[in-house]
Amino acid sequence: MNYNLSNTNLSRQITYFKGIQKQPEPDKEKTNAPVKTSIFYINDLHGQNIRMERLVNAVNQFDSYTSEGTDKMKFASGDIMLGEDEKQVKTADLFLNLAGFMATVLGNHECDMPTSQFVNLISDKKYRFLGLNLSPSKDNPINKHIEKSYIQEVNGNKYGVIGLVPHDLPIHVKLQEHLPDLNVQSDFDKTIEAVQKEVDKLKEQGINKIIILSHSGYKQDVKLAKQVKGIDIILGAHTHNILEGIEENKNLFYSPLGEPVVITQAGRDGKNFGVLNVEFDNKGVITKVQNNLGKTADYGRNMIARKEFENVLGKADVVGHIASVEKFPTDMYLQENAHCDFIMDAMKDVLNTDIALMNAANIRGSFETGRIDTRDLAVISPFANKCLVVDLPEEEIVNSIRKRVEASTKSSSHRPGVVQVSGLKYTFNNKGELLSMSFVDKNNKETPIDVNNPRKDKTYSVATDDFCLTMDDGGLGLKHRLKDVKKMYDYDKDIVVAEYIKKQTTPINIKSDGRVLNVDEKPKSA
Repeated sequence: MNYNLSNTNLSRQITYFKGIQKQPEPDKEKTNAPVKTSIFYINDLHGQNIRMERLVNAVNQFDSYTSEGTDKMKFASGDIMLGEDEKQVKTADLFLNLAGFMATVLGNHECDMPTSQFVNLISDKKYRFLGLNLSPSKDNPINKHIEKSYIQEVNGNKYGVIGLVPHDLPIHVKLQEHLPDLNVQSDFDKTIEAVQKEVDKLKEQGINKIIILSHSGYKQDVKLAKQVKGIDIILGAHTHNILEGIEENKNLFYSPLGEPVVITQAGRDGKNFGVLNVEFDNKGVITKVQNNLGKTADYGRNMIARKEFENVLGKADVVGHIASVEKFPTDMYLQENAHCDFIMDAMKDVLNTDIALMNAANIRGSFETGRIDTRDLAVISPFANKCLVVDLPEEEIVNSIRKRVEASTKSSSHRPGVVQVSGLKYTFNNKGELLSMSFVDKNNKETPIDVNNPRKDKTYSVATDDFCLTMDDGGLGLKHRLKDVKKMYDYDKDIVVAEYIKKQTTPINIKSDGRVLNVDEKPKSA
């Protein structure tokens, strides 16, 4: 077979089939003509509505290229939505409709709110929602919106499209009480069997080009590629990998039949999008492939999308001006993050506590120099969690931070990430050892904390949010402390930061100060 494994720039990649003459209607002499397909794909946007405005322009460019004889499709692989804020979820739904996506899959962040509330927000969807490994209860309203697979027809060519929700959904959602109504298959080997049956069913209908929209994660996608017969493309998500170009044993694998299977992922938070070009022979086997990523920041904000989104979100209010900003760390999970420092300082100040704590992955955008408004802040902190104040013993604070350090240093991806702080300083090493810690009061006086023998009788007032306090996956894992919460606010950190910025009388400079330090590495900026 002839594989095109070259890595080309985006403009050449998008125009890969430009100029090919439009194919005539199939006849006896043309049945062996190759099928050319171009797929625009996204994953893990996490409610980044400003990037969605830019992505609409990227989609428009994709749609505008002359590509006679090429089947063009647009797919999303889940976690396009995010959080419990109805306006944010509705905006993401509006984006998928506006940009003309054909299908997406239910990711873990589509489950951030109760199912009945979620389905009301997507009732006008023009795209398909997929989830083969989901078996909702009969009374669950999502039953009307979820399909295991469907057949997408373009230019007379038919493609089987199957969707997979995350098998580890229970450890990624806050609303655990809603999980029994969804019934997710947690055994991925059984999911592989179910995918094979679904592929076989599509094959029996004469469909020989199969696409999987997978929110399963990279390792599981590789297993699918190697173990299932008949898959051609896996548009992946969930683990936030960046898979650019085509490379054997990285994102090009072979099925048990020896046929090529391509896997994609475009990172996280809508920073990138992908365009995958493939060519199929008459048996539905890929003979050529080309895959590149484009940078969303290279596109301007689409004014139509911006207006439509503002109709849902409301007009943004300017809250202040940022004088300078330190670059985002190269490893947001294992390094101090100046952007998180600023948010935590705001939490501690506005909520008047001793300490503020935040899970590393909570921030989904970054501050930029210049004017900043409420929409910018909502994109940086988009989850719509609930801020809270709780008194925590020194022992529980130290042990929670230690657990996150141990888990993050041992993980190849450094997830779930170390705890970001204000009112504390701590050091650790690559062995996962918490080496030292000190409390920093409001006068910047440091008091050492014995990390090997933290006090049970010493408590601190702590500002955090309900997710960070309760969740084991990246949070503090202190669900039993919910009963001790002194104050619970009906808003997230973006509201607190807006108030904090408005209070500032001197130029705002967002920079790190060494409060979280891995002694084995020097922090590097991207």
